[in-house]
Amino acid sequence: MIKKSILGTAVLFSALLVIAGCTNNSPTSSSSSSDKTSETSEKVDVNKLDLPQLDAKVKDNEDLVELQTDKGNIKIKLFPEIAPKAVENFMTHAKKGYYDGLTFHRVINDFMVQGGDPKGDGTGGESIWGKGFGAEPSNQLYHIRGALAMAQSQQPNSIGSQFYIVQNKDDMSDGLLKDWIPNKIIDAYKKGGYPSLDGSYTVFGQVIEGMDVVDKIAAVKTDSNDKPESPVKIKTIKILQEAKTK
Repeated sequence: MIKKSILGTAVLFSALLVIAGCTNNSPTSSSSSSDKTSETSEKVDVNKLDLPQLDAKVKDNEDLVELQTDKGNIKIKLFPEIAPKAVENFMTHAKKGYYDGLTFHRVINDFMVQGGDPKGDGTGGESIWGKGFGAEPSNQLYHIRGALAMAQSQQPNSIGSQFYIVQNKDDMSDGLLKDWIPNKIIDAYKKGGYPSLDGSYTVFGQVIEGMDVVDKIAAVKTDSNDKPESPVKIKTIKILQEAKTK
């Protein structure tokens, strides 16, 4: 059973930087048009797509980082060919030490952990370009358990520095449409995730080691605003591999 309803999640994330559930589960479009969805599903066989999140091996065209926290370390591979702006933004910030010492300012057990805000309250942070940029949704990347994604507001081009890791463990596969979502991703959603976010937010990485650490962070005691009562800090983000360009 889902412990946080999609509606409840939307209310929780109605502040400046949100990750509220969208009403359309299509990974290829946020449009509600049935004609457009039908057209898209006919043109794309989603089961033939490369799904890099499902492969724990780090390929030459992927980045690898280690998110070091005071609860332990989390290894995450990134997908620059699919979400180039999000990856460049995150990697550049990491190299410059932007995230060093910041906290996970919003933690919701059985949903996600969110960090990357210098203000520590969900209202701060900026991109490496000094202005927000738009989402890069892809039918190759999904909000399965362990997905790394960029937070954004309800306004267009509002992505800055804040990110979140999907932590939910509940089976979320029920009701997902096979014409829109690859069978292997539906199977992955049996182990957790949050498919209601697909199509509206930028997934750009996947945890390959350290989900136990993410669970530890998600389990900390929080106040009424979902902020940990005792700060959970990011020590640094170490670059372990940079993707080879073609």
